Amino acid sequence: MTAPRSTGPTRLAVVGGGPTCTYVLERLAALTSRPDGRTELEVVVYDLSGEFGSGQVHSPRQSRTSYLNRIVGQVAFGADESVVDAGPLLPTEDRPTLLEWCRERFAATGDGTYDLVAEDWPKRYLHGEALQDSFRRYVDLLRAAPGVTLDLRAAEVVDLEERGERLAVLTADGAEPYTADLVLLLTGHSSNDPALSPRTAEWSAFAAGHGSTLIPSAYPLERSLDVPGTGPGHTVGCLGMGLTGIDVILYLTEGRGGTFERGEDDRLVYRPSGREPDAVVPFSRNGLFTFARPYNQKERDIASLEYRGAFLTVPAVGELRRTVGRPNVVGGREQLQLDFEAHLFPLIVLEMALIQYSTLYGAEFRAAAVEAARPGYEKFLADAGVFAGPRAAAGALTAPLDELAAATAAAVDRVLTGADALDDAPAGPGGVPVAPAVRSFLAVVFGAETAGRMLCSAGDPAGFAAAVAAGTSPYRHSVRAAEHVFSWEATIDPVPRGGYRTAAEYREALLDFLDRDIRWAAQGNLDNPAKAAADAAWRDLRGVVIEAVDFGGLRAGSHRTFLEVWTGHHNRLCQGASREAMEKVRALVEAGFVDVSLGPDTSVECDAGSGRFRLSGAVTGADRLVDALVDARVHGFDAARDVLPIYPNLLRRGLVRKWANPGLDEPDFVPGGLDLTPEFHPYRADGRVERRITVLGPPSEGVMYHQIGALRPHKDHHVLRDILCWTNAFLPRPAEPGGRTERTDA
Repeated sequence: MTAPRSTGPTRLAVVGGGPTCTYVLERLAALTSRPDGRTELEVVVYDLSGEFGSGQVHSPRQSRTSYLNRIVGQVAFGADESVVDAGPLLPTEDRPTLLEWCRERFAATGDGTYDLVAEDWPKRYLHGEALQDSFRRYVDLLRAAPGVTLDLRAAEVVDLEERGERLAVLTADGAEPYTADLVLLLTGHSSNDPALSPRTAEWSAFAAGHGSTLIPSAYPLERSLDVPGTGPGHTVGCLGMGLTGIDVILYLTEGRGGTFERGEDDRLVYRPSGREPDAVVPFSRNGLFTFARPYNQKERDIASLEYRGAFLTVPAVGELRRTVGRPNVVGGREQLQLDFEAHLFPLIVLEMALIQYSTLYGAEFRAAAVEAARPGYEKFLADAGVFAGPRAAAGALTAPLDELAAATAAAVDRVLTGADALDDAPAGPGGVPVAPAVRSFLAVVFGAETAGRMLCSAGDPAGFAAAVAAGTSPYRHSVRAAEHVFSWEATIDPVPRGGYRTAAEYREALLDFLDRDIRWAAQGNLDNPAKAAADAAWRDLRGVVIEAVDFGGLRAGSHRTFLEVWTGHHNRLCQGASREAMEKVRALVEAGFVDVSLGPDTSVECDAGSGRFRLSGAVTGADRLVDALVDARVHGFDAARDVLPIYPNLLRRGLVRKWANPGLDEPDFVPGGLDLTPEFHPYRADGRVERRITVLGPPSEGVMYHQIGALRPHKDHHVLRDILCWTNAFLPRPAEPGGRTERTDA
């Protein structure tokens, strides 16, 4: 279907008034303010919570315990000079970033809440305040534009009905429907109806019949968690140990009046209020919390410090498609499909190994390592199918780096133990000079200041060796270079299942990892080898993975595995919680209010005898009865199972359909998201394109990957490009000159 042509104003309905809607209004305000002509627009924005600008998730009225998963300096609310072909920009005073907004608020109020710097982690409610303030600013600008009207309606949209060339927007309150030329769906994260999943349906029926509590979705925390079974004298099970699980834990403890204090050793100590549950028992498939996000050292110069891949690149994905891609027809277009584990995973591991070793030993090592790995890399691109499997391919690709690192480590250790003098040490294999490698290694292990003091005694090999041996790494790094070996297995599974015999031993092993991980996060995403590797390969180079996955880029079975397994690895490695949040989690574990004894592979059973849910750790042998069970996972979008009625209704009407990745000698994969064009228009049930509707965000997950995120300053962000794709359909405008930056979607 084609968008209608109208002689009157273009009638726009925007469903969802959260953060993306704020970005939409910013672009509309800028595009309608240009002096080259009058724009006739009629805009109606719907939001079921009435929290215009923030939406419910980022509401400024929410608990003060939840952190935003982005530092202050990485949040913007509109386009800047970096956005390619953005069109006219608003004056800088009308588009402050979150950092600028906080500084303005602090100057105006003196309230220390707003006294933040770029590297700080803000609370989510504060982000909501800024979003709502920005939203009001853009609303005022739009309402002042000639020919533009804007109406805000606090109502839930439940359906769209075709009425001639237009679509009627039906709401739950039964109000007179608004008929729109174009509808933009920005419904954000939702959850799935527990009654439509056999597992959660069983839990729900059990809870209803036995007086226990099932909380099928954690948000909003204030509504879902203040229920029977979550207070003193009760135990709460928490399915999920990622960001949502951490939100749940902090709400049930700190949110109930508990406090954290710094002890003499600078570690946080929890002081209970008496209003928290006796214990929160978190569990997940792997038994691990998400890893702590590192201090963002790249923030001081994003353009030069964000990582550019040597091996994991878009051209490499294209070459793999050419050499080993399997042809398939996806959405009417031919696609050469890849296998994520066989074709992308080895390149990710190779890139991570390069980053980790280069962080340890410096730029000269990196140059030599790239050359050493190139023959095997080119062989892999030419025929990835010759390898016995993904692990074999990854091992073959990283072997030259491991060998070069081992030889460099041996030379570094000879200097550190006094066997060789620093300045007289010969160049190692591959021409890697030893002295710079020693300096780089010491800076990583001890920090630049301490390393500098040690190096002052380098002219005396014995004295230098003694100084190094007496040193203590604040980051718990080994002083022996030979012990620094990259391992994918150790990276993703830092508490190995065979490393403990009892639940108590598992608890101690997890606490030990949390301590080390928090220290590594404090070191930063440039100076800590492991954090640098994860942040660069899984965050800075995420656009390469998106290139590989979108629009059926992976085979059906591989796509399923990618979403079910590898997305979890991605989230744990580079989408983790702030260091401050993880320090609080550690303090709660130490205080006994968070019980981590279940470990990996925990099962949930309905215990009729006790009337409670029984959680059993398959590996640790721990067994816990809980009064309330919270599903603290982010639900994957499924149009047919969504708790919001709009998507099941649109499916029923045939205005949209679910996307499917057709299998080749295997079942099709239907992840749940909508079948969309590259312009985000849905395919109707009969295969026609419904150009009157545009869908951005989670409903596009499946056919596309990683389609939600906060805007970033000085970044040509994909969310803004997607919004411009929508506005270009009804607001054609000449491209205006502006800054251009490399397109990355971190």
